[in-house]
Amino acid sequence: MEGLNHAQTTQFISGDVAFNDELFHSKNGLGPLFVATSCVSCHAGDGKGLPSTSLTRFGQVDSTGNKFLHLGGPQLQNRALPGYTPETIPEGATHSVFTPPAVTGLGFLQYVTDADILALADPDDLDGDGISGVPNWDYLRDFIIPSPDAITRNGKYIHRFGKKASVYNLLEQTVDAYNQDMGITSLFDPIDTYSGLAVDPEISKQTIRDVVFYLETLKAPVPRNQDDPQVKNGKNVFSQIQCASCHLPEMKTGYAPIEALSYNTFYPYTDLLLHDMGPELDDGYTEGGALTSEWRTAPLWGLGLSPDSQGGQYYLMHDGRARSIEEAILQHGGEAENSKNQYVRLDQSEKNDLLKFLESL
Repeated sequence: MEGLNHAQTTQFISGDVAFNDELFHSKNGLGPLFVATSCVSCHAGDGKGLPSTSLTRFGQVDSTGNKFLHLGGPQLQNRALPGYTPETIPEGATHSVFTPPAVTGLGFLQYVTDADILALADPDDLDGDGISGVPNWDYLRDFIIPSPDAITRNGKYIHRFGKKASVYNLLEQTVDAYNQDMGITSLFDPIDTYSGLAVDPEISKQTIRDVVFYLETLKAPVPRNQDDPQVKNGKNVFSQIQCASCHLPEMKTGYAPIEALSYNTFYPYTDLLLHDMGPELDDGYTEGGALTSEWRTAPLWGLGLSPDSQGGQYYLMHDGRARSIEEAILQHGGEAENSKNQYVRLDQSEKNDLLKFLESL
């Protein structure tokens, strides 16, 4: 992003190298159980992943805490070094498949204040619009320091990253990706995914910090063709059928230790809240306080760029099941049922304009 000083640009480059160039193998810490051998293998071009790079998470249907952590949960390591056996899903566990998300613009999402997220929540649907978004409240990991503006309830904090908003910040996301995806231990999480024991760090604290900084300061996706009459009309249709009630076009950051991120207005098309998406998208799996049918509103910025990293095709929704933007719309249910039905009732010209607008993001 623009506005970084020389030292910050240097750190960004270090994080870029670690994220996009470093390949792990048995000699530098990979595994012994793993899913991927590098960050970029799941996030090519910092974009969305493919079904072939999806992650499987497993646990249970209630939100009392994952009961399968001692059996390798919450993530399935489906690959192993020679001489080791990949994990299988334990008996009694439910599971869900998640495609890797795009990683651009995440710093803006990190520095939205808890107060702003809470102001968007409507757990009792007091405004009667059928939409009742809620934050995912959960406990913090021992290496996480809460943000200065954090709001807490009964010892739990608002989480905002991940398909079910179960991750507190980009430090937690990065530490977990190294540990759960590649079997790489760090001082933040020294537990080996195979033995369950603490082992010496296989990656430095500085490298973790560099990757976090890289993710924080990747610029947001840039919208395209915003002066096109179809795009303009599609944006109006988007609001008219209440898509913007959850896919909120505009948010702002509060204070951030990185000046370029402080007090910025940005356009992610999310509210960072959980919404009940109905029985068709109920995966029987939960993380944090989310119900099994609840999903965080996916940011729509960069949506039209998704095929660039997905082999020229769309793989949308949490598991890549939708092969087009229209398919993704039609798979919405629950709190989004009304918007979906309004989309179905649009004439073809309005549908085309809406889809062109979404492709422009």
